[in-house]
This record gives sequence, structure tokens and C-alpha cells, in this order.
Amino acid sequence: MATAPEPPTAEALRHAVEVLRRGGLLGLPTETVYGLAADAENEFAVRRIFAVKGRPSTHPLIVHLGSTEAVSEWVSHVPEEAHALAAAFWPGPLTLVLPRSTRASDAVTGGQGTVAVRVPAHPVALAVLRAYGGGLAAPSANRFGRVSPTRAAHVLQDLGADVDLVLDGGPSQVGVESTIVDLSGTAPALLRPGGVAREAVETVLGRKLSSQSEGQVRVPGMLPSHYAPRAGLVLAGRSEAVHRAAELHAAGSRVALCGPAGLVAPPGVLQLPASDDVEELARSLYELLRSVDAAQVDVAVVVVPGEAGLGLAVLDRLRRAAAPRGGRT
Repeated sequence: MATAPEPPTAEALRHAVEVLRRGGLLGLPTETVYGLAADAENEFAVRRIFAVKGRPSTHPLIVHLGSTEAVSEWVSHVPEEAHALAAAFWPGPLTLVLPRSTRASDAVTGGQGTVAVRVPAHPVALAVLRAYGGGLAAPSANRFGRVSPTRAAHVLQDLGADVDLVLDGGPSQVGVESTIVDLSGTAPALLRPGGVAREAVETVLGRKLSSQSEGQVRVPGMLPSHYAPRAGLVLAGRSEAVHRAAELHAAGSRVALCGPAGLVAPPGVLQLPASDDVEELARSLYELLRSVDAAQVDVAVVVVPGEAGLGLAVLDRLRRAAAPRGGRT
């Protein structure tokens, strides 16, 4: 099991706060993935996030906060169900969508009447947020539509000099983005599966979550194609994955097979291990997708998990990564 990350040194913390105060961009470790953080109230800094990522400015950003108490400054109303979910899962990988207050600008909300907020669980992120004293807009620290970063090295590889400072908080402990629950309407809705299982949220709420169909991009990661490596992906059940890989290889493609122990890749197909434990698969998913590109294959056949627990989030990311690439840049 990975060791818990350490809080930043006083010097690193001071440097990070200085970068944020002058409108800079900070590579910030969280328990989900590394974020590209900027002062959520500095419109110039927020616009720079969009420019560096190549992300449409109409896509809303999540505002990260240092405490549950700070939420009331960013939203106009905190319903009882939000209090219950915050008590159960914060700090942690859950984002709540609530009616915005005047503090939440169009730059972070995409012009919508709601704002997405969360309190991250990573000690480095919390230390920075509490030292800074404000909200940080922090989408994943990668180019728009590409594989999310789960290590500081990934941020540097993807963004280079476009990010002013990267704090190294070790590998992300959850490995997929936060679960996003919309509490702004008459019934709670799951907008994005993530690091908190749907079943756990429903247990706290005492009722089922509805699901938003594809349409308006209300929160990050909602485009049909997202989280994608450069290689193509083919998703398969365990019983068909080896055969599918052999077919693709026979057709002339350079192929990788990504699956749990016990699957043996056919001759000429690269084997890349993928855990059959869903929590470990979530933690290592983006590393796996990066290893597919590092192997310089044309296509990877990936064995998919079931939808229970974190499997729903993993399956969501894999489906978007495997989708036709016309829906993103």
C-alpha cells in the first residue's frame, strides 16, 4: 500500500502562495489527479488555465476549498443533503454542484447559475488552500481531452513551461477524478462517476441518484471523448479480449492487451498488466493509458470492470477514452 504523502515544507508553501497571488498557475497534487490551479477570483489567471489546457471557456471549473465552512461563501444556498454529503465525504473525492453566489464568477461557472465545489483530501492541496485563504479553480493539469496526470512528472511532461510551479505530492491515491453530484435541482443527480462510489452517495442520501444524459457540458469530463491516449482503445470483456487482440494483430495493427493476471497475450501482441481489483485499477488507470502510448502501439484492447463501486468511474473513463476523437481538441 502506498505511503501517505507529506505536507509541503514551509518554503514550498510560501512559494506556491506567491505564485497564486501573482496570478500564476500551480501544478497541485490532489487525491484524485493533479490539478492546474489558479486563484478562482482572478479572471486573468482563470482564463490562463483555459488557454494552457486548450479548453473551451464555456466549460465550468471546480472550485477547490480548504474547509467545508468556506462553501457558504461560494454558493447562495446549502441544502441539508449537501451538509450530509460533506459530513460523510469531505475532505475527499466528491464535488457538489450548488446554486452560485456572487463570489463565483462566469469565468469559473461557464456562465451557468451553479458552481461546482469540493474540499480535497490531499495534505499538500489542503495546506496550500488554507495558506492561500481563497478558492482555487483546478481542472486536471493536462492538455484538454488527454490523459489526466497522477504524478508530478506527468504535469511537467504535458505542460512544461506553461505551468509556473509543480508541487510533488507523490502518486495520486484515488487515481480518477471526483464524483460530481448536482444538488441544485429538485432531485439529486449524478453528473460524473468518480472517486466516491454511487452506492455510497445514495446510502447517505437515502434515495437514488438520477443520471444526466449527454448534452450541455455542465461539469468537467462530460464530453463523449475525453481522457484519451494517442493510441486507439478497444474495450472488451475478459472472455473476448484475447481473441479481439489477435484479430487486430492479424489485420496489421501493433496491439497491446491490457488485462488481469491469467490472460495470455497472443503471439506478437504486447501484454500490459491491469489489476482486477477495481480500486487498484482506478488508481493505476491513467498510468496504464500512458504506458499504452509509451509502447507506441496503434491500439490497445482493455478488459473492462463491472459497474459496481469504483468500477462505474473506471468504465466511464475508458468509454470516453475509447470514443471517436471528433468531440474534443
